[in-house]
Amino acid sequence: MENLVQTVFEKIKQEAQKVIVGQNDIFDLVVVSLFSGGHVLLEGVPGTAKTLIAKTLALIVSGQFSRVQFTPDLMPSDIVGTSVYDLTTNQFNLKHGPVFTNVLLADEINRSPAKTQSALLECMEERQVSIDGVRHELPLPFIVLATQNPIEYEGTYPLPEAQLDRFMFKLKVDYPGPDVETQILKNYHQGFNATRLDVVGIESVVNNDSLSECQQIIQSVTVEESIFNYIVALAEASRNSPELILGGSPRASIALLLASKTYAAIQGRDYILPDDVKYLAPHVYRHRILLKPDAEIEGLTSDDMIDRLLAEVEIPR
Repeated sequence: MENLVQTVFEKIKQEAQKVIVGQNDIFDLVVVSLFSGGHVLLEGVPGTAKTLIAKTLALIVSGQFSRVQFTPDLMPSDIVGTSVYDLTTNQFNLKHGPVFTNVLLADEINRSPAKTQSALLECMEERQVSIDGVRHELPLPFIVLATQNPIEYEGTYPLPEAQLDRFMFKLKVDYPGPDVETQILKNYHQGFNATRLDVVGIESVVNNDSLSECQQIIQSVTVEESIFNYIVALAEASRNSPELILGGSPRASIALLLASKTYAAIQGRDYILPDDVKYLAPHVYRHRILLKPDAEIEGLTSDDMIDRLLAEVEIPR
């Protein structure tokens, strides 16, 4: 049965397909995170449409877009803003930083030291910033899309676990296949320019009111007791695994629940299936679990461990 969430989601996909080729699953999950009130960490080599995804999302949801290039000399005030003294009025005025937006692209977030990275913690969790002891609300919707390069680690500052835990998903953005890359070339041959999205004709199909209405529908999605138990069992399995130093936090379980409700709604259902949880679990868990050195030496990855956990935990019938 189709609902408003599914209708809006399909409209979003139609608009996104005007510019995004071959990253449909990634974009879909970014929209799931937006509807769920979460943030996304995008990991992939340069040139795989991560910035394009963020810009396209902002246009579709009638939102403002800001991009911050994280560098070693970036200061927290460069992100959140600062108070500037006005000589004419003898008062301090707030100069808004780029975080006062709807879609914030934190490009190469691991290029900045921990002090600068931590400036996003309050923004992501509380949807607010505190400057000189004064709390300032951020506009809604608010989503952080952070990127990092999985190959080049020289001169980077790995995100601490507390920061990683604020992201609902970590999505791996891979190279496109030959057919998809051929289509990308044809699009550019025909005049497409990723820096000129204003001439592509992308329509805004979501505003604050429709997004709020969708979120109310998502909130009403039915969750059976067996689904709660399944999500908790996955968390317990990760915490008790002999191959892991760190398992999923309660925030991971909450993220998995909220994302599953949204995913069910965009499929036109008012109830969660175990397959929803199973599909989303790798994206929720891969940045939250920490392997022991012995497991890494054996060549295991986070995704390998998540596959093991999903195989071990009994699926509700």
